[in-house]
Amino acid sequence: MTEWLYVGKIVNTHGIRGEVRVISDTDFPEERFAPGTTLYISRYKGAQYEPIIVEGYRKHKQFILLKIEGLDNINDVEPLKGSHLYVSKEQLAPLEENAFYYHEIIGCRVFADNGEELGVIKEILSPGANDVWVVKTNGKDILLPYIEDVVKAVDVENKKVTVHLISGLVDDED
Repeated sequence: MTEWLYVGKIVNTHGIRGEVRVISDTDFPEERFAPGTTLYISRYKGAQYEPIIVEGYRKHKQFILLKIEGLDNINDVEPLKGSHLYVSKEQLAPLEENAFYYHEIIGCRVFADNGEELGVIKEILSPGANDVWVVKTNGKDILLPYIEDVVKAVDVENKKVTVHLISGLVDDED
């Protein structure tokens, strides 16, 4: 059975020439939305997955504007609003060492290098130079920059991350 990975949601149309606005949820938008790439669209999560082929894409504000082959005007793409976009796990390219897909990191348990369990990674933010891993704890979320000084070991097989808490990452006043 095919395993599907969510890469974005079509939230609206854009213009009259068949482009759609996508909120991207992928680590590599330039790879996922490259012209000629096959994506799978599903109107309801877990329902039928229909293949579509990307004709073109560009960034616009916080959105990806996607042009789908064969859909050339607003009337063609209007019914797609609210649909989810997926790739199959087989479409993923191997990564270089110490690089990970978001789905491999989200859900990992996080431990300090002293052995204390801190929580579970619930999302990944990409605000600038490096990703920030958001760790859900029993109190306030911890924001961990994905840098060598902080992230010491990542074991995706066992869903475990070991970190070194540098000054300022965790409130000591709790």
